[in-house]
Amino acid sequence: MRHQQVADNVFTIAGTDVNMVLLRDGSDLTLIDAGWYGDAATIEKSIRALGHRPEDIRAILLTHAHLDHVGALNHLHRHYAIPVYTSETEVAHARGDVHESATPLDVIKRLTDRKTLGWAARITAAGGLRKNPVPHIQPFPTEGPLDFPGHPVPVATPGHTSGHTVFHLPQAGALATGDTLCTAHPTSKITGPQVLPCFFNHSTEDTVAALDILEPLDAALVLPGHGPVWTDGIAKAVAHAREHPPR
Repeated sequence: MRHQQVADNVFTIAGTDVNMVLLRDGSDLTLIDAGWYGDAATIEKSIRALGHRPEDIRAILLTHAHLDHVGALNHLHRHYAIPVYTSETEVAHARGDVHESATPLDVIKRLTDRKTLGWAARITAAGGLRKNPVPHIQPFPTEGPLDFPGHPVPVATPGHTSGHTVFHLPQAGALATGDTLCTAHPTSKITGPQVLPCFFNHSTEDTVAALDILEPLDAALVLPGHGPVWTDGIAKAVAHAREHPPR
């Protein structure tokens, strides 16, 4: 199953080695991140399996503009006119005006075992080599809790990209951490909560520093961009990540 309920009116959707988060308020939805280009069908099938339609999505929120998170944004906007928002700093990245991503060469250098080779094959098939700018993206319309289903609260965590944002979900006691804090990745040898390997981060130093921003948030449930859901609280997740620094 590609989707699972993790809290009241909070669901995760598993794309191609990447996670998305879906928030529900009655018949209305908010989607956080949009996987790879090839994950559009998975998103739509998961939404329909939950008894909804893609048209029920009132907004899509983007943690950051890497290809494994912007994937289906253009498809969903083109077919259903769904607006997409991210931090003001990240807008230029999403529109393709700046570049803060690992290059294909960065990935090729790390294809050293079957695990990473399999990952590279999967993401290539899902559109990993396809440019995917999002010209229609907009900055968040307000500060503080957003007036969208689930009332997510954007929290700036620059590092993985300059405008990276996590989303605090106080009503659910959860935190969608994007790629500031993950719990697994095919290219990483670390088990459990972690900062992604250095080549993925625009600034690993700043990404590690951003853990200080996450630590005090009230969240028993951590919903990472990569890896399984963590149910032991954000403070313990941050402590584990600090004990296992990225390489």
